[in-house]
Amino acid sequence: MKRASTATLTALAAGALLAPIAGHATEGALGRPVAGTSVTPNVGVVPDQPVWIANFQEVYLDGSVGGSRPVPVGGRTTAGIDGKLSLTLATMMKVWDTGPGAWNFASAFTLPYIWTTARTNLVVTGPAGGTFSRGNSDRSSNLYDLYFSPIIAGYHFSKTSHMSLSFNIWAPTGQYDKNSLSNPGLNVWTFVPQVAFTHLMPAYGLEFNAVGALQFYTRNNDTNYHNAPLFTLDVMGVKKFGHLGAGIVMGTVQQLGDDSGPTADRLNGFRGRDFSVGPIVTYDTKLGHHPLSMSLRWVPTVASKNRLDSTATVQATATLVF
Repeated sequence: MKRASTATLTALAAGALLAPIAGHATEGALGRPVAGTSVTPNVGVVPDQPVWIANFQEVYLDGSVGGSRPVPVGGRTTAGIDGKLSLTLATMMKVWDTGPGAWNFASAFTLPYIWTTARTNLVVTGPAGGTFSRGNSDRSSNLYDLYFSPIIAGYHFSKTSHMSLSFNIWAPTGQYDKNSLSNPGLNVWTFVPQVAFTHLMPAYGLEFNAVGALQFYTRNNDTNYHNAPLFTLDVMGVKKFGHLGAGIVMGTVQQLGDDSGPTADRLNGFRGRDFSVGPIVTYDTKLGHHPLSMSLRWVPTVASKNRLDSTATVQATATLVF
């Protein structure tokens, strides 16, 4: 018995993705997640038919850690930092032919490209406290670290309630220079176990989605900086009006412990957190005979500590099933 209709084959798409940034509250003040960007419509659904899913995602963020608050970057400390980035992610997902039953399985691979700039507001200091410069700026654009999900397991509780479990990996393939303020890569492996849930209420045109994950970072051997684990939770509620939908997204990133290493120790562990909330609009149609879903969201930061504070976080996605 089919548990997911053709219209919901856009299900997972980039549901396993956690959009990244070039580091704060971890080294650089961000780590990989951007609060409010990992949850998508039908995120907990793995289709019960063997299909390919293509997802294209664009994330823009313009944020800062203002004033003279110290930020660890590249083995040294900056007094305040401003950052902008544009991150483009192209994902291909294969849903495997596992036959009828409550479980379905998929695998995914993401090729990301990043453009980013960083500027220090005040003074840049080194491990011994010596001054490097004032008002430094840097920019970079290149392939970001590769992201892949070897296995995504979906479970169908019913026709309206679904869950997916995945283990995701960021590989340190992007260029990295510890002397740069702006880098295309983070120079660390990141392991991300994740659970996603979707509940549909078709009689009311309502949909609820949630994604929770943990992120575990390896040590940056170039700077001897070790990011503490992060907990992320994004939730979304959407009301459908035919092809159109509108709703709200909320997300949080919470650091579970202190960072470690010489720079982190000087900053008392540089533990961070943030919370974002904003609107989302969706549109479902077809490209020929292939289901196509699009969405646009704005998720500004409403509270943060030791992470980039942004009122200009925008995400656009398009998902095609074939």
